[in-house]
Amino acid sequence: MLRWLRGFVLPTAACQEAEPPTRYETLFQALDRNGDGVVDIGELQEGLRNLGIPLGQDAEEKIFTTGDVNKDGKLDFEEFMKYLKDHEKKMKLAFKSLDRNNDGKIEASEIVQSLQTLGLTISEQQAELILQSIDADGTMTVDWNEWRDYFLFNPVTDIEEIIRFWKHSTGIDIGDSLTIPDEFTEDEKKSGQWWRQLLAGGIAGAVSRTSTAPLDRLKIMMQVHGSKSDKMNIFGGFRQMVKEGGIRSLWRGNGTNVIKIAPETAVKFWAYEQYKKLLTEEGQKIGTFERFISGSMAGATAQTFIYPMEVMKTRLAVGKTGQYSGIYDCAKKILKHEGLGAFYKGYVPNLLGIIPYAGIDLAVYELLKSYWLDNFAKDSVNPGVMVLLGCGALSSTCGQLASYPLALVRTRMQAQAMLEGSPQLNMVGLFRRIISKEGIPGLYRGITPNFMKVLPAVGISYVVYENMKQTLGVTQK
Repeated sequence: MLRWLRGFVLPTAACQEAEPPTRYETLFQALDRNGDGVVDIGELQEGLRNLGIPLGQDAEEKIFTTGDVNKDGKLDFEEFMKYLKDHEKKMKLAFKSLDRNNDGKIEASEIVQSLQTLGLTISEQQAELILQSIDADGTMTVDWNEWRDYFLFNPVTDIEEIIRFWKHSTGIDIGDSLTIPDEFTEDEKKSGQWWRQLLAGGIAGAVSRTSTAPLDRLKIMMQVHGSKSDKMNIFGGFRQMVKEGGIRSLWRGNGTNVIKIAPETAVKFWAYEQYKKLLTEEGQKIGTFERFISGSMAGATAQTFIYPMEVMKTRLAVGKTGQYSGIYDCAKKILKHEGLGAFYKGYVPNLLGIIPYAGIDLAVYELLKSYWLDNFAKDSVNPGVMVLLGCGALSSTCGQLASYPLALVRTRMQAQAMLEGSPQLNMVGLFRRIISKEGIPGLYRGITPNFMKVLPAVGISYVVYENMKQTLGVTQK
């Protein structure tokens, strides 16, 4: 979306000290293709393309809707000038926030320091690459004129929004709920954008999980029953499930998996905000380490709250046709035959799995981000949708790989009571039994269908998330 202002962008303004109205008038005339004194959305988009600065539909529409004060579908010169003046004021504040020594120029070291306070760690070499893309005169510093022309038409309003290109999106749901919660700006919290984004993410997660539910159930079946026979493969597992309960049985347990999204997201978001306050001083931005600790603790809090639903999801997925009539019947039978403690079987390995999952997910994402900035950030720090989705999917997959043995042991402990003649072992006992009878590969049973669902889950959740954001009126950054 972000293309740097080059070439045409007001050569007279960039080289001469013309008055702002003259500068705005020159640009307005360039955009007003038919010379009727107003600019519509089509002229704005075509004009920006001709100037070599296409921003993408979302950014262009945001400029237009913000500037069109009287909502007549057109920008006259007064509206155009007011928008650019207001935008320049905001960008002046962003410039000053980076210019730490107040010398009127931004240097690489100042970018590194400023981004660190916002929780984004980059090297001085990466900062120099960012500077290079803005620096028009080759001095390796950026003055106000260069900064203004660079961001003249990009609808970001402050430095926080600029770095949020690399935000780890809430909208990506691969079926696991151990990722660190999303960050929201103060503006998003005040305007209510945060709950719309969470709602959009929840709906995206529900659609994604329902679409990949057959693979999820197959994973659980292989985790629980795989030890009985080494012959349980993907094709055989699907055939066995369909033979036992029909096509509908492939979605067994999915209802619980979807229902738990809402309470888990709400508790995790609330807990994350509380832990952030405990770990940072008032007004201080959260760093990567504090984000990891706060996110892990928030995940543990949310899992403690909704864990009985995790147990019921596993029981419903492993159960035979007619064993349970639904979620309520499953809860009632567990309580009657096993007591309240059964709802927290496997809780310890589940809790322990949060640390490696969240830690590796965050570390790999930061590593991929740094690699992209080092090697590919030539003209923009905006990586684009495909890079972001790829980084998110790969980092989450690495997190899953690290925590999978704990997830398998958790699932076995949840389902132990359903297996006839199976001893009721604790976490350590189960680890020993699996390694002695099946070896290390036994700790990774079911991981193939788990990985198979990552790409479709990411793709589906992203598409639904973006569409839901539009439906709910979430403004584009």
